Amino acid sequence: MATGSDSVPPGTDLPRGIGAPATRALVAAGYTRLDALAGVPVAELAALHGVGPKALRVLGEALAERGQSLR
Repeated sequence: MATGSDSVPPGTDLPRGIGAPATRALVAAGYTRLDALAGVPVAELAALHGVGPKALRVLGEALAERGQSLR
């Protein structure tokens, strides 16, 4: 298994900058595509172990680039 913040599992398009713990937490919760996070409440994602302020910021920025956002 690869480690580090640059590890993104195959089949996902989550931003690399969110970090490995956040990536693992999101994938385990069923979020493998960035588009699937559009409209998801920030509090719901923040409750996942490994998803912190930096990951939420990076996800928000990546979604904004697509004209989408967290809720």
